Amino acid sequence: MKNYTFTSESVSEGHPDKVCDIVSDTVVDLFFSKFNESRVACETLTTTNKVVLAGEVRGPSISSEEIEQHVRNSIKEIGYEQDGFHHEKLEFFNYLHEQSSDIAQGVDSSGNEKDEGAGDQGIMFGYACNETKELMPAPITYSHKILEKLAEVRKSGKESGLGPDSKSQVSVIYKDGIPQGVSSIVISTQHDEKLNQDDVKNIVAPYVKEILPAGWTCPEDKFYVNPTGRFVIGGPDGDAGLTGRKIIVDTYGGAAPHGGGAFSGKDPTKVDRSAAYVSRYLAKNIVASGLTDRCLIQLSYAIGVSQPLSIYINLFDENEKLASKVEDVIRKEINLSPRGIREILKLNNPIYKKTASYGHFGREPGKDGTFTWERTDLTDLFKSLV
Repeated sequence: MKNYTFTSESVSEGHPDKVCDIVSDTVVDLFFSKFNESRVACETLTTTNKVVLAGEVRGPSISSEEIEQHVRNSIKEIGYEQDGFHHEKLEFFNYLHEQSSDIAQGVDSSGNEKDEGAGDQGIMFGYACNETKELMPAPITYSHKILEKLAEVRKSGKESGLGPDSKSQVSVIYKDGIPQGVSSIVISTQHDEKLNQDDVKNIVAPYVKEILPAGWTCPEDKFYVNPTGRFVIGGPDGDAGLTGRKIIVDTYGGAAPHGGGAFSGKDPTKVDRSAAYVSRYLAKNIVASGLTDRCLIQLSYAIGVSQPLSIYINLFDENEKLASKVEDVIRKEINLSPRGIREILKLNNPIYKKTASYGHFGREPGKDGTFTWERTDLTDLFKSLV
């Protein structure tokens, strides 16, 4: 189909599941800040004034008290000082323990290759398209940006009536495969009990208009704000949260396949995370080079095996010869072992908490080493193929 409507959603940093992703990545960053070869697999559960950690770690000895303080600080940064979820009052439970030696031996050695093996089996996808300047699909891009803006004005005090927990959903109209406007927008945001539904709508409407391209305003009766009418109780007090339940929000909003593995809470030996990052890196550079308007890449791995078992390239143009050239150059020029990926993208650093909300992709590479997979420094390599 060339003419259609496609919808993606985002959730804010205060959404219960995102709180868990942020907490899990806070733990990853803490370990990497002390030792850059740490191994972490941290899962988080949140509910009314409770945070529970579970998982496996290998690396420096860090006290539960220090982990707890970092977790509480991250929750404070989100803005939770509510009766049902408060960074100071919540109960903290830490069930992290040592990583399995069976897993460790597979990761640390991959047989005759004398290189580190993948931390698990699985498939990972990377995608890029020229719909936005970030080379991301338009629906997920604008869904993220709306919530980022609401978080910005909430934290600055400009819109103090808004709460941390919010969701967005943007339906984009495509004509001849090109995004042209929006057919509907849904915003659900936690708010002060003194505000009614119309008050909240009047607050958020100008920021939605600011984020969307000119002329993309949807019909008034298709602009839904807090459709239930009231959203005062929210966050982990309203719904329990778990790490890894927003994997489509984290990636391409459903516009591309997903291998099924979550990112947050995992160190980069876990190819669920690192191979998804390098897949995006390659796909983005291929599109940025002008070879194609869209690119999808799949990688597959086996636990304890260094190199990917398969590389799949889709340029969406039926040019199999060019796709084959792209695959060849990736195999020859890019080391896709877990260690190779980590070295290329400099992943052995405490850079992960920032990724946990508003998408792992389509972000600006930071001077602090964050989002290195969003660089476009491989374009000359791919331009040389034509």
